[in-house]
Amino acid sequence: MSDEISFLGRDVVSMRDFTRKDIEFIMDVSEAMIPYAKGEKTKRLLNGKILGNLFFEPSTRTRLSFESAAYRLGASVIDVLQASMTSIAKGETLVDTIRMVDSYCDTIVLRHPHDGASRLAANVSKNPVINAGDGTGSHPTQTLLDLFTMRRLKGSIDGLNIALVGDLKYGRTVHSLSDALTMFGAKLTFVAPESLQMPEDIITGLKRKGCKPTQTASLDDVIEDSDVLYITRIQKERFPDPSEYQKVAGTYRINNETLRQAKKDLVILHPLPRVDEIAPEVDITQHARYFEQAFNGIPVRMALLCLILGGEI
Repeated sequence: MSDEISFLGRDVVSMRDFTRKDIEFIMDVSEAMIPYAKGEKTKRLLNGKILGNLFFEPSTRTRLSFESAAYRLGASVIDVLQASMTSIAKGETLVDTIRMVDSYCDTIVLRHPHDGASRLAANVSKNPVINAGDGTGSHPTQTLLDLFTMRRLKGSIDGLNIALVGDLKYGRTVHSLSDALTMFGAKLTFVAPESLQMPEDIITGLKRKGCKPTQTASLDDVIEDSDVLYITRIQKERFPDPSEYQKVAGTYRINNETLRQAKKDLVILHPLPRVDEIAPEVDITQHARYFEQAFNGIPVRMALLCLILGGEI
């Protein structure tokens, strides 16, 4: 492990807690983890460690990739898949739940429907806490795997034209990602209907860092010049009023016709799950890299677990 940067015992709550140097170091370690993530090589770097997965919202990729990462490294996993399976259903507070689980494992991975839940958990847990998505706020490990995917596919993130498309108001993945991309000088365009545009406080924060994002409601405005299209699902479950969801459902749909004007090396990413925003016909094009993106969650989360829990890399 590098002597220059230490993540031992460190919480992973927000991308705002990381420097560019931190991110590049994690990506370098993630690169080294790929053969282990594929099962081509074996290292039980975390033998005897226990990962506590607390997922109080539905998850497929994040939960399974954390489990896969732990098992690939020789660690064990204890998990909870819904709040109704815990004493929270009896009235126990999140703080008390975290304190109890903290005594059963070496690190906690938390997904929670409320903004700020991971920061609260980190404040009361003695062991490190990893935010696996909290409310509409932040999803730092998704951002790390997104950045890792972009760097692997494009060679560098610096200066890329990146369009973030879809639900930018409620989408925690794009909130974390836009923050991180400013560190790499990426040019950002936010594509969304006015009601789902990026929150003003996030835009203000980006401008303070020297980023000048462009906003539009038209996908046609960005197709020709984009290096990366980052598509997001319009999240029905986040809308307080179902009728408001119906107004914007199906606003954007990427298909082969949409891509006629795209660069040959355009990369399409999506944090998944998708509904109808990317047509299945796109899956077999050279642009579709979202399943590769999903796999990259394993080496990135392996890297984080090793760095945080002291596995000798």
